[in-house]
Amino acid sequence: MRKALFIYFFIWIFCYPDFLFGQELPITTQQQLENMTDADQNETEDDAYLLELEQFKKNPINLNTADADDLKLLRVLTDLQIDNLISYRNFFGNLISIYELQAIPAWEILTIKKLLPFITIATPINISEEASKRFRSGEHSLLFRISQVIEKSKGFDAATTGSKYLGSPQRILFRYRYTYKNLLQYGLVGDKDAGEQFLKGNQKTGFDFYSVHLFARKIGIIKALALGDFTVNMGQGLIQWQSLAFKKSADVMGIKRQAATLRPYGSAGEYYFNRGAGITLQKGKFEATVFGSFRKISANFVADTVNNEDFISSFLTMGYHRTAGENEDRNRLAQTSFGGNIIFRKPKWHVALNGIAYRFSLPIQKRNEPYNLYAISGKSWNNFSVDYSYTHKNFHFFGEAAMDKNNSTAFVNGLLLSVDPRVDFSILQRTISKSYQAVNGNAFTENAYPTNETGFYSGVSIRPKPSWRIDAYADIFKFPWLKYLVDAPSRGSDYLVQLFFTPNKQLEIYSRFRNETKQQNQSDNSTITNFLVSAPRQSWRTQIGYKINTAITIRNRIEMLWYKQNVQNPNKGFLSFVDVLYKPMLSSFSGVVRLQYFETDNYDSRIYAYENDVLYSYSIPAFYDKGFRYYLNINYDINKKLSIWFRWAQTVYGNKQTVGSGLDEISGNKKSDIKLQIRWIF
Repeated sequence: MRKALFIYFFIWIFCYPDFLFGQELPITTQQQLENMTDADQNETEDDAYLLELEQFKKNPINLNTADADDLKLLRVLTDLQIDNLISYRNFFGNLISIYELQAIPAWEILTIKKLLPFITIATPINISEEASKRFRSGEHSLLFRISQVIEKSKGFDAATTGSKYLGSPQRILFRYRYTYKNLLQYGLVGDKDAGEQFLKGNQKTGFDFYSVHLFARKIGIIKALALGDFTVNMGQGLIQWQSLAFKKSADVMGIKRQAATLRPYGSAGEYYFNRGAGITLQKGKFEATVFGSFRKISANFVADTVNNEDFISSFLTMGYHRTAGENEDRNRLAQTSFGGNIIFRKPKWHVALNGIAYRFSLPIQKRNEPYNLYAISGKSWNNFSVDYSYTHKNFHFFGEAAMDKNNSTAFVNGLLLSVDPRVDFSILQRTISKSYQAVNGNAFTENAYPTNETGFYSGVSIRPKPSWRIDAYADIFKFPWLKYLVDAPSRGSDYLVQLFFTPNKQLEIYSRFRNETKQQNQSDNSTITNFLVSAPRQSWRTQIGYKINTAITIRNRIEMLWYKQNVQNPNKGFLSFVDVLYKPMLSSFSGVVRLQYFETDNYDSRIYAYENDVLYSYSIPAFYDKGFRYYLNINYDINKKLSIWFRWAQTVYGNKQTVGSGLDEISGNKKSDIKLQIRWIF
């Protein structure tokens, strides 16, 4: 049997070299990032996942020694697949070759394709033998990135009166990293946003934001040690989840939150992380984590002259300190957090107790609006939870039950089921009280944060033939209390079906239809009470990728969108682009060119599209109104140590006299930006 698998996989790998040498994110990951940006209307600055993927390419995970937490870092495998690998390894012994992977139950070809660049099969080695090498045998890297919008906006115009940007229009990122395999890393990040000062004014130390971290894994009973900046992830995100986490997409089996409790943080985002120390200890079946953090965060400050008690009305998560007003809110709030968890883990199940507490230097008091009735308030907050999982044969059950300071409750429970080598199911149910709150919660919910929601999600993935894949999900949800721009309890639904077709090594096609409906205030309401109306948002997308030869790939997408807030006058959107990707094998030069046309009735019918960018970065702009978009992204490896990236992009509108709004408003109908990045490895 093994001989037959060897032959099959040799032919398969020969036919699909892109998955071994390609640098692009998988299509499913691109879709997840698009959906996340669409839901939050903001691009994340957390590039830890991209950094990890690059690190795994240089130091692949050894499938003969990797534990469940190691495998979860890849964000490719489900718990069922991880459990099947460990069971296979325990029964048959160490893997001999990657050609064995298809013999593992539930390990289908598409999953193996995604994994190949990041894994290896090797003889296990003694970690203790490498301990002395960690600080002297790793890799140093320096990265410098500078970008700028070419056209001058109002905020940088000397003629602008009143509020304006105090600094220069360049955005600058500096990063130093040291890494030794996947066992030790430390580094420094400096970031300056466009409009922020540098070495003057409020930023006399240089960059507006600095981040320093040291993170070590597998030192005796110390499973993880974090010093400086780090993230904390627990359970299914009901009480705490700071790392990048996806929600609904065509990856219907990716509904479970998976990550180690402590993870290093070396990104440019200025909000979703801790600053202090944390440690995870593991002994036998027990694992325990404790952490503490103290940092200052930007927040909207309100001086209460009536009660003589100042308070914070909201947290500022974007990290902008460009104007005098934004600088006034900088580091207004001191935040102390501490907590941890205890996990008891057996081969087929686990149970964990989690807790976190926050203390604030000023009380939190949200705006006096009906939808804020149950919002976080006061100078302290805490959450506790129990999370659990159980695997039996072809099904995996998981969940979390949580409680906050006010004894409000939240529950998430899910099931992953493989009924056939070609058919998988996923189910997730959540019941989150209208009054439940968590400072840094991020669960698998329709809302951006886990609060005020009940829902039931079900998904199915069918592979009738090796070249075909059908993914579909249905999600029905309710919001028991009011929301922003929704002045009554509401409900909604979300349905998606996607067909993925790869008939040969040259052609890749997927087509999907999505229908999402939510209730919101009637836009043209003339009465005192706002009535709710259903606002269905439907989209159809087809994308085709064709590999002309070993170096050139053509990719084309067509997407149409219909938004019917007003049935009498629905809004429509259209987007189409063509990509030309040039990446010869073993060549020092590669590049991508895109030409895109879009046309939408307004912002409500906007369409998001993933764009290739420089290493460790991506772009997902929102396109609305009418115009063209094109960009050029190139990479040149001068040698094995030194690489440069250059990106130029421009959007030209056909029906605008100005682009943007507020201080970002540009006179004219186009917006252009350039980006240059240099990386030196030593």
